[in-house]
Amino acid sequence: MATSNQNNQEMPNAHLHELFVDELKDVLGAEKQLLKGLKKMSKAAESEELRQAFDEHYSQTEGQIERLKEVFSSLGKAARGKKCKAMEGLLEEADEIIESFEGDPALDAALISAAQKVEHYEIASYGCLVTYAKLMEHTEVEELLQQTLDEEKQTDTLLTEIAMSGVNESAS
Repeated sequence: MATSNQNNQEMPNAHLHELFVDELKDVLGAEKQLLKGLKKMSKAAESEELRQAFDEHYSQTEGQIERLKEVFSSLGKAARGKKCKAMEGLLEEADEIIESFEGDPALDAALISAAQKVEHYEIASYGCLVTYAKLMEHTEVEELLQQTLDEEKQTDTLLTEIAMSGVNESAS
């Protein structure tokens, strides 16, 4: 620990650096876990529009993982994720929804609910990371993380639009 503090002494708010790197590892792990979950949710979705949204977010998530690798590289760190217990729980809940609502008209509405919980977790995670990067004046890293945060917010909005365009009504 002493060496990381010595290396970061000149960085503003250097006390956040270790937390920042730990959170980056967590979100990298979460994104990798999410890839599997998105495949399952896409397969289970009945609405073609929802299936397409899951497939698009899968591709977007692959890009977000690459962006996180850039962030790690920019910080001089190896891009190693760790198992994200929060994402694990959210994806377990999505699996339960798929099992419980298979063949039910409410399946797509339930999938959207599960997916939005994932998005809100990611929005919270990336929001914190953007703030930490800003406070430590990691401008390039801040921009990369902001790009991902914006994508997560757009996905959340898209899921709401799909829900409101008929998925929720057809579930009633």
